[in-house]
Amino acid sequence: MFEKLRIKEHMEVTDCKGQHVGTVDHVQDDAIKLTKSDSSDDMHHFLSLDDVDKIDDNRIYLKESARIPEGLGNTAVMEDA
Repeated sequence: MFEKLRIKEHMEVTDCKGQHVGTVDHVQDDAIKLTKSDSSDDMHHFLSLDDVDKIDDNRIYLKESARIPEGLGNTAVMEDA
């Protein structure tokens, strides 16, 4: 597993194709807590650290198999429009 200390507040989280999923609020145990502002339900969502494929600059890429909660990222933006 990668070094979870490399994950910092406000880093962008993307799916395996680079599409925006959310923004890091902080790391809590073995999960990434995302900011509420990236969700359509105005709630915090969590992603497992096991779903992280790589960290590049200020962006976290998730594995293709990552389970992304509904209403995050581009989906949330579309629902708000």
